[in-house]
Amino acid sequence: NVQRLKTYKAKLVVFPRRARKSKAGDSTAEELATATQMQGPYMPISREKPSVELVKVTEEMKSFKAYNKLRVERTNARHIGARLKKAAEAEKEDKK
Repeated sequence: NVQRLKTYKAKLVVFPRRARKSKAGDSTAEELATATQMQGPYMPISREKPSVELVKVTEEMKSFKAYNKLRVERTNARHIGARLKKAAEAEKEDKK
């Protein structure tokens, strides 16, 4: 998409707002003379279709509880600091 926009900007012909005064970024007189009005879709977006892989649903997939797994992992991530601290304290107690 970035490359398409860069190509578009390179081909773009910018007419000055005032005919007598040209500003930086305006096109040259030669480009203005040869400019033509485009109609219809200009440089359409070409989207590549993502490859979708079809697979048979297995019993393992059917029995997998995604929501439960996410909840468990979220809880583990939340409590990891406290668990590490508790383990370090237990290790410290064992050394004594």
